[in-house]
Amino acid sequence: MSPPSSQKGLIDRLYIGKSTFFKAFLLIRVLAISAVFIWYTFNVIEQLKIGTRSQVEKYVKMWQLAASSPTSGDELQFIFDEIIVKADFPIIVLDENMEPIHWRNIEGIAPSDNSPKTMAYLRRMAQGMIKKNGKIPLEFGEGRVSYFCYGDTKAIRQLTMMPFIEIGLVVAFLIVAFIGFQNIRRSEERHIWVGMAKETAHQLGTPISSLLGWIEIMDGEIRQIPSECAEKKLIQEALANMRVDTDRLQRVANRFGQIGSIPDLYANDLNAVVRETVEYYRRRLPFEGKGIHIELAAGKLPEVKHNPELFGWALENLIKNSLQAVDSREGLIEICTELHNSAKQVVITITDNGSGIPPGAARKIFRAGFTTKKRGWGLGLTLVKRIIEEYHGGRVTLKKSRPGQTVIEMLLPVS
Repeated sequence: MSPPSSQKGLIDRLYIGKSTFFKAFLLIRVLAISAVFIWYTFNVIEQLKIGTRSQVEKYVKMWQLAASSPTSGDELQFIFDEIIVKADFPIIVLDENMEPIHWRNIEGIAPSDNSPKTMAYLRRMAQGMIKKNGKIPLEFGEGRVSYFCYGDTKAIRQLTMMPFIEIGLVVAFLIVAFIGFQNIRRSEERHIWVGMAKETAHQLGTPISSLLGWIEIMDGEIRQIPSECAEKKLIQEALANMRVDTDRLQRVANRFGQIGSIPDLYANDLNAVVRETVEYYRRRLPFEGKGIHIELAAGKLPEVKHNPELFGWALENLIKNSLQAVDSREGLIEICTELHNSAKQVVITITDNGSGIPPGAARKIFRAGFTTKKRGWGLGLTLVKRIIEEYHGGRVTLKKSRPGQTVIEMLLPVS
């Protein structure tokens, strides 16, 4: 029996609310920490730029002194060798026509390279330096003026990349955290389902055993009734139907008992399980709708390793979904089994002429807890996926869905 929709909705809202709060808390903490790191990095960069600017102003004074001073010899050579040449940031000096005349620390360009390609590159780089840091005039004798341009040091350039690296690391951390959270949630859900399945199997065992005992007692009592008694035949038919139902309950309990453990797979006739499942639902059609038809096209198949109880359970869930989707007056469900062209897989398709699955829901139908129905937990198709893919090494997909045609395909490897 499905839980009341109000109860399920309350549980879903509580779980979603708790999950959303945890995600929001994690996101805010990560963003806050990231903001502090990024602010600190930019602050360090700004301090380094201020220091570089101070150094540049001193270098300009030295350069101007060296260029305009009549001094020559050891003093002038010391200024060039120990101060100007040892500057660790890119330098370009432009003449009054904004043409490069001196440059240092330009990656990939020697101070003696005067090729047209190099000069064009230096002009572009100088424009970038001016736009970013401005230009400092160098005044020489006889009214000559040059301009000193400089770029950021290697340390500043590397630090400038740090915020982007930090943002990338934050994004990677959030992705890993999200994936980890999803995996933890799925693991918790899986343990819950396995526990519920085991408990269900255990709870069903006692009343089923009791029912089987009562059937045996009733069968012994009926044998003592004279054959000419009119009610004897009716009671025997009722007992036969009760045996069918208790066998069915026993099978359901066995199915639940296998959830969470590795099931035994047998190389056997898959079509036999498909036919048995189809016949079971055909007998129920008068209760589902007198206009519904189930058609089976069973192709010739090689032996396939499968667990009959679990595979039958998966097929039942798919047929049940189709029965709920089709019209009770003219519903049609077609089940087809065939060998794949590669001869390595068996294909089982379930096609119905129901209303179809909305595009927004098509990608979520195998997700645990997702359902478009007012009642139910949304575990049927999740169970199908687990049985086919995890237990049987196959694949189940929604091949097509539109009003009037929905096709679900299962693939199982050939033994």
